[in-house]
Amino acid sequence: MGRKILFVTTDQQRYDTLGCNGGALARTPVVDGLAADGIRYERAVPQSVVCMPSRSTILTGQYPSTHGVWMNGVPLPVDAPSVAAELQRSGYRTALIGKAHFEPFMDPFGRFTENMLARSGEPTATRAWADGSVGPHRGFDHLEFATHGAAGMLHYAQWLAREHPEAIGMYYSAIDASFNVNAAGGGATGAPQVHDNPVLRDWYHTEWVADRTIDWLDSLAADDDWFCWMSFPDPHHPWDPPASELGRVDWRDVPLPAGYPVYRSERERILDDKPRHWRMWYDGTLVSNYEAPRDWVPATLTDDQVREVNARNAIECELIDEALGRVVAAIERRGWTDDVDIVFTTDHGELQGDFGLLFKGPYHVDGLMRLPLVWRPAPSANVAPAVVTAPVGLVDLAPTFGAIAGLEPCAWMQGKPLPLDDADAARRGFERALTEWDSELFGVAVYLRTITRDGWVCTAYRPGHVHDGTEGELYDLGEDPLQQRNLWDEPSHAGRRADLLADLWDHQPRRHEPRLALEAPV
Repeated sequence: MGRKILFVTTDQQRYDTLGCNGGALARTPVVDGLAADGIRYERAVPQSVVCMPSRSTILTGQYPSTHGVWMNGVPLPVDAPSVAAELQRSGYRTALIGKAHFEPFMDPFGRFTENMLARSGEPTATRAWADGSVGPHRGFDHLEFATHGAAGMLHYAQWLAREHPEAIGMYYSAIDASFNVNAAGGGATGAPQVHDNPVLRDWYHTEWVADRTIDWLDSLAADDDWFCWMSFPDPHHPWDPPASELGRVDWRDVPLPAGYPVYRSERERILDDKPRHWRMWYDGTLVSNYEAPRDWVPATLTDDQVREVNARNAIECELIDEALGRVVAAIERRGWTDDVDIVFTTDHGELQGDFGLLFKGPYHVDGLMRLPLVWRPAPSANVAPAVVTAPVGLVDLAPTFGAIAGLEPCAWMQGKPLPLDDADAARRGFERALTEWDSELFGVAVYLRTITRDGWVCTAYRPGHVHDGTEGELYDLGEDPLQQRNLWDEPSHAGRRADLLADLWDHQPRRHEPRLALEAPV
């Protein structure tokens, strides 16, 4: 019997939403306790700041360029390499419960396995693996899926339709009648994608994900080795937690975030110092991707709307923490605690008022790029608690899971097992983290490549719809942690920029050939 792995992801959660990372709005005692007993990573960086490429990186241990999911709506090939397949092959019981999003959600003809599995009544499907063998879909013996709402083909929606059909209409509709991201506002301030949701807490998807995870764990034998990916859809928009929970955080008492310049003139000055698509989105003249409502203009965002969004986001983070606590208690009841590694992270962040913006997109700044990452190794492993300040990436998760299970490294993985402390990070060469963005939607193409190294973030723009390839961003995180002063064109920093760019281009990952096709917007 070896070490078991509970891998917990949220969707679109900022670094500063956890108490252990200095967050003061949401109460997160469960994750904070894991951090106190384990390893907390100060600079965990995603390889993409959008869902499908980032989640595909987690599963494969590869950069988006290599696994081929270059933007949302590009499905990860069914036979792509998968760490879950390697674990399942070695005797682990494997499950993914909650949000997967390796394949597009917009799938009216049911082309994709993950959208149709709930209707089959089977716990998984048999599919080809990367080495030509055949096994359960992406290596998971058990699959149950949920997303942000109550409609659709996934397991959670089917469960609601069967058990609580009256709840389906209670949720915010994330997509409007014209199949664009919904711009409708609600709550007390009219903020976009905010909604008062009368759904009972017990019926909410956060509770459902925890319930289904506990049921799966309870189905296992005491001596089973297992890998469970528990994936919460929150705190991704829409911000519509159960209305019964809104009293947890009064939005009127929420301070404006440090990254939100209070004066409009200051916001616009900061945006004008960045590449053009920043200000164009703010003014409503360019929507470059499907991650924000087409019909919402960020310049209309008010102070109170920022407060209400942050309050509801905090409530969703608290509900996740409490749901995780229930799962940890279930593990304790089974007597597994000593041998269970728990890893908590997210796929990317959320702007949440930074620069006067919400949502996400081709903006490689800390709101989207600095992630919560906590690893509580199994107590039986006798790993000392630590804080790691060196940059690490989501690309390092798959090799970490393999190392926990005692497996030999897979040649196709491009990351390394996470360091146990800064000395380990220095010894094994954790010097830089790379992030990519490619998108082509609404006739707008944007391409970014970013390096995080030595306390700096440097982003190069390739030619696209509004960029000619000379633009970029350069930030000194020590002097300018809010990334409000772009040093790209500063002569005094030309040498630093040249050094970082050379390092960035020298470490670009191999590209997937042929380029995979875009099949849907999301």
